[in-house]
Amino acid sequence: MSHLTVETGVLPTSESPHRGEGTTSRDQFEVLPPVIGHRGAAGCAPENTLAGLRKAKELGCRWAEFDVRLTADGQLILLHDERLDRTTNGRGKAALMSLTTVRRYDAGCRFGDAFRGERVPTLAEAVGVLGEMGIGANIELKAARGRAAQTGAAAAALISRMWPSHLPAPLISSFLQEALAAVRACAPSIARGLLFRSVPRDWHIHAQKLGCATIHADHRCLHPAIVAEIRDAGYPLLTYTVNDAARAVRLISWGVTSVFSDVPYIICAAMSAARQAATAKLSRQERGGKEQPGETA
Repeated sequence: MSHLTVETGVLPTSESPHRGEGTTSRDQFEVLPPVIGHRGAAGCAPENTLAGLRKAKELGCRWAEFDVRLTADGQLILLHDERLDRTTNGRGKAALMSLTTVRRYDAGCRFGDAFRGERVPTLAEAVGVLGEMGIGANIELKAARGRAAQTGAAAAALISRMWPSHLPAPLISSFLQEALAAVRACAPSIARGLLFRSVPRDWHIHAQKLGCATIHADHRCLHPAIVAEIRDAGYPLLTYTVNDAARAVRLISWGVTSVFSDVPYIICAAMSAARQAATAKLSRQERGGKEQPGETA
């Protein structure tokens, strides 16, 4: 499969009105791409694995998203669900297992034989691979009940210590406001993103309280008015999980900054085609709508 170049979308250049003490802004991550690989590239490789991160890079992603949570012994691993059952050949809750136990299970075999032997990676391993590949990341925090603050503090500490200086500054996001508050307390310079399914009316109050830099929402709950409201307030808006090309192009046209996709190569190709069509249309308009010899509308 050919490598697809992803055009970047620049974050707002003026100082956002929500800036305040402990607030992160575009200074912490200068650009976000319009397409971000979801859980690595979950439609093309096992989600939340090192193979998935490498696949995201192979498919042209400049950023990848993945989920992080704690094991029983306080180790940060890449895993979306509380349980191992769906994505590995193991069973049970990761929060009740040691890292050694979690690593016994295969995180690739359910996706296909080509990925058999892939293990649940640690956050430290993922950061190392990101550094090797030169891509940025949105790290979403998950947590068992009562461990949100501990998860946020642990992730912030590790990222502060290990994040490669040559990479774009990371973005930590979560539905868990307690986790984001812990990130802010531990490492206020790390950019934070607040996750919603449907954006509530008082979204800006929560974002300001946590000093967030970005807003994230389910694309099925978005409409042009709420996109405009969030962008006019100075926040980049990221939306999940968009696997339909036409929908992705429409969302970007509304002003959405980035879409998370399991199949980023499909979305990238659609956006490239849309840009080319828009450029061709503008060129025709600049020529007064006159077609050149051999050109068709």
